[in-house]
Amino acid sequence: MLERLYARTLALAATRRAPLWLALIAVAEGSFFPVPPDVLLIPMVLARRDLAWRLAGLCTLASLCGGTIGWLIGAEAIRLAAGVIHFYHAEAALALYVHRFAQYGFSVILLKGLTPIPYKIIAIAAGAAHYSLPLFLLASLITRGFRFFLLAGLLHRFGAPIQTFIERRLTILALGFAILIVAGILVAVRV
Repeated sequence: MLERLYARTLALAATRRAPLWLALIAVAEGSFFPVPPDVLLIPMVLARRDLAWRLAGLCTLASLCGGTIGWLIGAEAIRLAAGVIHFYHAEAALALYVHRFAQYGFSVILLKGLTPIPYKIIAIAAGAAHYSLPLFLLASLITRGFRFFLLAGLLHRFGAPIQTFIERRLTILALGFAILIVAGILVAVRV
């Protein structure tokens, strides 16, 4: 079953509408969707290695749009939660969180943007802390761009051997990827 899904994804990745789907998934992942755009970026670059850089750029820009939506969700959610924060007398805790994000936010965004911790969690947290949107976008551009362009570059350079490696170990790679996503969510929830 997994092999059929992989073959279907590869076939769809070569279609005319694949870049639109990549952009939509990257936007959604930055704000609410649990699946990272790498899942579509990888087969798309394998199907069209000549478009690797363009696809990485599209994925990066769409991810920044999704991160902006996530930031806005966080900023609005914290405003709506003001009554709950006051009820629990958590104003000091919130002030400390905002202060810490102001101090370390850029580094946090850079580091966590490369990990399996979902980007939407970082985006929403930055919005909740009212971290500077331009600084958030700059850090996101650096870390998300690095991640997507590195992935595209590796696939562009070593496409056939990587594709063979993926196809031979598809089940274990899919399981490992799922474990990384779940572990990233668990780490983000505890942090």
